[in-house]
Amino acid sequence: MKSSTRSPAAEAPPAEESSKQRLSLRINGAEKQLEVAPWTTLLDLLRESLDLTGTKKGCDHGQCGACTVLVDGKPINSCLTLALMQEGRDVTTIEGLAKGDTLHPVQQAFIDQDAFQCGYCTPGQICSAVGLLAQGRLETEADIRELMSGNLCRCGAYSNIRAAIQQVKQSRNTGEGQ
Repeated sequence: MKSSTRSPAAEAPPAEESSKQRLSLRINGAEKQLEVAPWTTLLDLLRESLDLTGTKKGCDHGQCGACTVLVDGKPINSCLTLALMQEGRDVTTIEGLAKGDTLHPVQQAFIDQDAFQCGYCTPGQICSAVGLLAQGRLETEADIRELMSGNLCRCGAYSNIRAAIQQVKQSRNTGEGQ
Protein backbone atom coordinates (compact mmCIF):
# COMPACT_ATOMS: atom_id res chain seq x y z
CA MET A 1 0.00 0.00 0.00
CA LYS A 2 1.35 3.36 -1.05
CA SER A 3 1.34 6.06 1.61
CA SER A 4 0.34 9.60 0.83
CA THR A 5 3.08 12.21 0.92
CA ARG A 6 0.64 14.84 2.21
CA SER A 7 0.13 15.01 5.92
CA PRO A 8 -3.27 15.95 7.42
CA ALA A 9 -1.71 19.17 8.72
CA ALA A 10 -0.80 20.18 5.18
CA GLU A 11 -4.47 19.94 4.16
CA ALA A 12 -5.75 22.17 6.98
CA PRO A 13 -5.88 25.91 6.42
CA PRO A 14 -3.23 27.93 8.23
CA ALA A 15 -4.16 28.55 11.87
CA GLU A 16 -4.28 32.32 11.29
CA GLU A 17 -6.85 32.01 8.48
CA SER A 18 -9.06 29.48 10.23
CA SER A 19 -9.30 31.53 13.41
CA LYS A 20 -10.51 34.75 11.76
CA GLN A 21 -13.87 36.10 12.82
CA ARG A 22 -16.39 38.31 11.07
CA LEU A 23 -16.54 41.94 12.17
CA SER A 24 -19.15 44.53 11.21
CA LEU A 25 -18.63 48.18 12.03
CA ARG A 26 -18.87 51.63 10.51
CA ILE A 27 -15.59 53.38 9.76
CA ASN A 28 -15.71 57.04 8.77
CA GLY A 29 -19.35 56.64 7.82
CA ALA A 30 -18.92 53.52 5.66
CA GLU A 31 -20.22 50.10 6.70
CA LYS A 32 -17.43 47.52 6.75
CA GLN A 33 -17.63 43.73 6.89
CA LEU A 34 -14.23 42.25 7.65
CA GLU A 35 -12.58 39.00 8.65
CA VAL A 36 -10.08 39.60 11.45
CA ALA A 37 -7.91 37.52 13.71
CA PRO A 38 -9.02 37.73 17.35
CA TRP A 39 -5.74 39.35 18.41
CA THR A 40 -5.90 42.20 15.88
CA THR A 41 -5.97 45.61 17.52
CA LEU A 42 -8.21 48.34 16.15
CA LEU A 43 -5.04 50.29 15.31
CA ASP A 44 -3.62 47.45 13.21
CA LEU A 45 -6.96 46.90 11.49
CA LEU A 46 -7.15 50.57 10.52
CA ARG A 47 -3.55 50.89 9.34
CA GLU A 48 -2.80 47.48 7.87
CA SER A 49 -6.15 46.21 6.61
CA LEU A 50 -7.92 49.43 5.66
CA ASP A 51 -4.92 51.62 4.73
CA LEU A 52 -6.08 54.40 7.06
CA THR A 53 -2.58 55.44 8.03
CA GLY A 54 -3.46 58.82 9.55
CA THR A 55 -3.84 57.08 12.90
CA LYS A 56 -0.29 56.62 14.16
CA LYS A 57 1.40 53.80 16.03
CA GLY A 58 3.45 55.46 18.73
CA CYS A 59 4.22 53.54 21.88
CA ASP A 60 1.78 50.64 21.29
CA HIS A 61 1.09 50.69 25.06
CA GLY A 62 -1.59 53.40 25.36
CA GLN A 63 0.78 55.94 26.87
CA CYS A 64 1.26 58.48 24.06
CA GLY A 65 -2.16 59.02 22.44
CA ALA A 66 -0.85 58.96 18.85
CA CYS A 67 -3.35 56.20 18.03
CA THR A 68 -6.42 58.05 19.34
CA VAL A 69 -9.61 57.60 17.30
CA LEU A 70 -13.26 58.20 18.11
CA VAL A 71 -15.51 55.24 18.87
CA ASP A 72 -19.15 56.26 19.11
CA GLY A 73 -17.83 59.81 19.50
CA LYS A 74 -15.53 59.08 22.43
CA PRO A 75 -11.73 59.21 22.16
CA ILE A 76 -9.96 55.88 22.73
CA ASN A 77 -6.45 54.54 22.27
CA SER A 78 -6.86 52.18 19.33
CA CYS A 79 -3.69 50.28 20.23
CA LEU A 80 -5.32 49.06 23.46
CA THR A 81 -8.56 47.69 22.07
CA LEU A 82 -9.15 44.63 19.99
CA ALA A 83 -10.92 45.24 16.71
CA LEU A 84 -13.55 42.60 17.54
CA MET A 85 -14.54 44.60 20.63
CA GLN A 86 -15.83 47.32 18.30
CA GLU A 87 -18.52 45.15 16.71
CA GLY A 88 -21.41 47.35 15.54
CA ARG A 89 -19.71 50.58 16.60
CA ASP A 90 -19.00 53.81 14.74
CA VAL A 91 -15.26 54.49 14.39
CA THR A 92 -13.99 57.87 13.19
CA THR A 93 -10.36 58.41 12.29
CA ILE A 94 -8.60 61.62 11.32
CA GLU A 95 -9.49 60.81 7.69
CA GLY A 96 -13.19 60.91 8.55
CA LEU A 97 -13.39 64.33 10.20
CA ALA A 98 -13.39 66.63 7.17
CA LYS A 99 -16.52 67.08 5.07
CA GLY A 100 -15.21 66.97 1.52
CA ASP A 101 -12.75 69.85 1.13
CA THR A 102 -13.96 71.51 4.34
CA LEU A 103 -11.80 70.72 7.33
CA HIS A 104 -13.33 70.02 10.71
CA PRO A 105 -13.10 73.19 12.88
CA VAL A 106 -10.48 71.53 15.10
CA GLN A 107 -8.37 70.63 12.08
CA GLN A 108 -8.60 74.22 10.84
CA ALA A 109 -7.76 75.58 14.29
CA PHE A 110 -4.62 73.42 14.43
CA ILE A 111 -3.51 75.02 11.17
CA ASP A 112 -4.49 78.52 12.29
CA GLN A 113 -2.66 78.18 15.61
CA ASP A 114 0.37 76.31 14.21
CA ALA A 115 -0.45 73.56 16.69
CA PHE A 116 1.89 70.99 15.22
CA GLN A 117 5.54 70.71 14.31
CA CYS A 118 6.49 67.26 13.10
CA GLY A 119 2.81 66.31 12.91
CA TYR A 120 3.17 62.77 14.19
CA CYS A 121 0.92 63.29 17.22
CA THR A 122 -1.48 65.63 15.42
CA PRO A 123 -4.12 63.08 14.32
CA GLY A 124 -4.42 61.73 17.87
CA GLN A 125 -4.44 65.23 19.36
CA ILE A 126 -7.19 66.32 16.97
CA CYS A 127 -9.34 63.22 17.55
CA SER A 128 -9.01 63.64 21.32
CA ALA A 129 -9.94 67.32 21.13
CA VAL A 130 -12.93 66.64 18.83
CA GLY A 131 -14.30 63.96 21.15
CA LEU A 132 -13.71 65.88 24.37
CA LEU A 133 -15.19 69.10 22.93
CA ALA A 134 -18.27 67.20 21.74
CA GLN A 135 -18.70 65.79 25.25
CA GLY A 136 -18.42 69.30 26.71
CA ARG A 137 -15.46 68.28 28.84
CA LEU A 138 -12.97 71.00 27.83
CA GLU A 139 -14.48 73.96 29.62
CA THR A 140 -11.47 75.51 31.34
CA GLU A 141 -7.74 75.80 30.70
CA ALA A 142 -7.24 73.29 33.53
CA ASP A 143 -9.68 70.87 31.82
CA ILE A 144 -7.74 71.15 28.57
CA ARG A 145 -4.41 70.54 30.30
CA GLU A 146 -5.72 67.57 32.28
CA LEU A 147 -7.86 65.83 29.68
CA MET A 148 -5.42 66.31 26.80
CA SER A 149 -2.49 65.11 28.95
CA GLY A 150 -2.84 61.59 27.53
CA ASN A 151 -1.72 62.90 24.15
CA LEU A 152 2.01 63.52 24.13
CA CYS A 153 3.76 65.91 21.77
CA ARG A 154 7.49 65.28 21.57
CA CYS A 155 7.95 68.65 19.84
CA GLY A 156 6.34 70.51 22.74
CA ALA A 157 3.61 72.34 20.80
CA TYR A 158 1.31 72.21 23.83
CA SER A 159 0.62 75.95 24.09
CA ASN A 160 -0.43 76.04 20.43
CA ILE A 161 -2.57 72.92 20.85
CA ARG A 162 -4.35 74.58 23.77
CA ALA A 163 -4.76 77.74 21.69
CA ALA A 164 -6.35 75.72 18.87
CA ILE A 165 -8.84 74.15 21.28
CA GLN A 166 -9.61 77.58 22.76
CA GLN A 167 -10.17 78.92 19.21
CA VAL A 168 -12.80 76.26 18.55
CA LYS A 169 -14.45 76.85 21.93
CA GLN A 170 -14.51 80.61 21.24
CA SER A 171 -16.01 80.19 17.78
CA ARG A 172 -18.69 77.88 19.18
CA ASN A 173 -19.53 80.43 21.86
CA THR A 174 -19.97 83.13 19.23
CA GLY A 175 -21.90 80.79 16.92
CA GLU A 176 -19.23 80.63 14.21
CA GLY A 177 -18.05 77.03 14.73
CA GLN A 178 -19.54 73.65 13.96
